[in-house]
Amino acid sequence: MISKCLDINTSGHLCIGGVDTIELIHEYGTPLYVMDENLIRENCQSYCQSIDNFYNGKGMIAFASKAFNCKEMCRIAKSEGMGIDVVSIGELYTALSIEFPPEKIIFHGNNKTVEELLLAIEYGVGRIVVDNLTELNMLSNLAKSANKTVRIMLRIKPGVDAHTHDFIRTGQIDSKFGFALETGEAYEAVKVALEKESIELLGLHCHIGSQIFDIEPFSHAADILIQFMGEIKTKLGKELPELNLGGGFGIKYTLDNDPVPYEQYMDILSKTIAVSCAQADVKMPFIILEPGRSIVGGAGITLYTVGGVKEIPNIRTYVSVDGGMTDNPRYALYQSAYTFEVANKADKPKNKLVTIAGKCCESGDILGVNVQLQEVNVGDNIAVLATGAYNYSMASNYNRNLKPAVVMVKDKQPRVVVKRETLQD
Repeated sequence: MISKCLDINTSGHLCIGGVDTIELIHEYGTPLYVMDENLIRENCQSYCQSIDNFYNGKGMIAFASKAFNCKEMCRIAKSEGMGIDVVSIGELYTALSIEFPPEKIIFHGNNKTVEELLLAIEYGVGRIVVDNLTELNMLSNLAKSANKTVRIMLRIKPGVDAHTHDFIRTGQIDSKFGFALETGEAYEAVKVALEKESIELLGLHCHIGSQIFDIEPFSHAADILIQFMGEIKTKLGKELPELNLGGGFGIKYTLDNDPVPYEQYMDILSKTIAVSCAQADVKMPFIILEPGRSIVGGAGITLYTVGGVKEIPNIRTYVSVDGGMTDNPRYALYQSAYTFEVANKADKPKNKLVTIAGKCCESGDILGVNVQLQEVNVGDNIAVLATGAYNYSMASNYNRNLKPAVVMVKDKQPRVVVKRETLQD
């Protein structure tokens, strides 16, 4: 199995966190998101421990909540002593609703509204990552009117190619996010920020992309930003105390994926940062990292019921399920590859080549093409693995379909953490 939280029981059924998925389906129905809380917490602790091991405790792991944002996940991040990264008023409100420490909240976004910034200022959000000069000017005026000082970071485009899908690369110059280094835009933004009233510039932020398997792009981006921090110190007399290197660490969606252990990322990054700081003559900054997918992705699966099997001779066989792009749009968006199992026949050989189709009135509503699967019939249950990130959070009501429930399993005990939508909803 591609995730340590999955196995097969003596009935031949797929299990998550030691719980039979077929029993979960009988109790909660389909489509259904299922998450293993123990693995989520293990991943959180692994990242947090790496700050102690490689950065002498001088740093913070902030969960990128866009990957999976709900009250329960915010509670888990809070209880693990983490920070949290939010990108909208909805994500911010969700974190605040469970009394997440505002000083540990990092607020992102390339087009924050006045309403969003006012809420962040009111609650004393610890860091607002400023994306452009329009936002910087607006934030300064709002903070001054509120008689408060706002702590910010500037999002910088380091010009690093993350070797990933075009839609999830964000560190290159042609991106809607951040200030470019190559053009001098970033340097001018630092100068403006240092002169602004009611603004405290804490440091720099970058995020080079998502689902990255190489360590080199992260190290390269860190070196570029630290050298820039050295330039700021030399030319402007300001030594910035913080550096946020974002997230984007890849996970295993299929057997072809080979992610580097996250502790290895942290170890190599820490060595790069130490060398770069010495070269740039700056103190080791407070390091912030923002993993999301790598904390929750492998800890989740989605369960479906097969409603139809349509064989088109010499063309393909379509297997239709009771969900689709409304609960997982990632194939439609990125042609993302997944691992599939017939959950009630997980011990059987995968000897069928099929295409998994969703139920929406869209020819592009596909979950996987040319998928190797066990013999599958109407009424069987299909599991899509590693769907803990960017599935629930990207779900929609397209065609007025209902969003699935989210069930979390801990110590073999399931509980609902997000209720299934009803027609009344």
